[in-house]
Amino acid sequence: MPMRQRKEVQKMLRSLIFLAFACANAAILPDQVGDFKKAAPKTIGIPDQALYDEYGLDATEQAEYSSAAGKLTATVWRFRDSTGAMAMFEARRPALATLSNVAKLAVRTSDGIIFAYGNYLFQLTGVLPGDTAPFYADLPKLEQSPLPALYGDLPAEGLIPNSERYVVGPVSLDRFFPGFAPSLAAFHLGAEAQVGKYTTPKGPMTVAIFNYPTPNMARDRAQEFQKIPGAVARRVGPLVALALNPPDADAAERVLSAVKYDTNITWNEKVPQNEVKNTARLVLNIFIFSGLLIAVCLTAGLLFGGYRLVTRKLHKGEDPDAMITLHLQGK
Repeated sequence: MPMRQRKEVQKMLRSLIFLAFACANAAILPDQVGDFKKAAPKTIGIPDQALYDEYGLDATEQAEYSSAAGKLTATVWRFRDSTGAMAMFEARRPALATLSNVAKLAVRTSDGIIFAYGNYLFQLTGVLPGDTAPFYADLPKLEQSPLPALYGDLPAEGLIPNSERYVVGPVSLDRFFPGFAPSLAAFHLGAEAQVGKYTTPKGPMTVAIFNYPTPNMARDRAQEFQKIPGAVARRVGPLVALALNPPDADAAERVLSAVKYDTNITWNEKVPQNEVKNTARLVLNIFIFSGLLIAVCLTAGLLFGGYRLVTRKLHKGEDPDAMITLHLQGK
């Protein structure tokens, strides 16, 4: 390749890389929310980079908003999917947070609110606006797949509020269920886990529910879990509930026996509107073509019948197209 063409190709590639980088780092937060106007975005630090990376952190942004009512600080984290946003929502919410109706996953804190929307996690502190919808009305790279099947599977009785944590790999396992080897969890099989803390008469107890793709995998894992000294494990379908060295063995048995598995079939694929319209148009065209074909056949039949009738009249009742017979009988 000539040197000049090579330079042009390199220049084009640099332009494409710059454009892709600019799109990936495009602003997430809106310029205005009600009476609140946005200041210049800020760079925020990540306190536990390994955990955020395991949850699939893709982009972050923080900005301060001002209005006559006061100031508001908005922070947003974008993850690759809604599972990552849900997992970080559980990890960031304070122990004393209370439920909020802002979103399905939302809590009110002492200084604001934290809520997840699709694959985004928002934290608003300060003077809150009357409507938070503008924050997620026009989000780039929005992904709204259903929450993991494990969400909400922890038995409610005795569960300490806001103690749930989601595990998707070795890092989150070490943070929220320490002392359990990643090789035993077998994340390479597609395992995920929901962890929660319970109150018992003899002290707090941590319980984890692991989810595996098939019941057979879960059965194999349960057998391995039961080999751990002091462990209490129970399998239900593709789920394996586990408590390590519980302070109260009876309480552990009660909690694990309350773990249920319901078979749910979820259709996640969204049929594009264009495909629906194309299918309807195809069916309509088939009916139109069939009608035209029937009309052509009827018209051709009428014309042919009329032609034969006119021909017979012109030949005085004789049919010129009649079959010629030799009358060879008895010859």
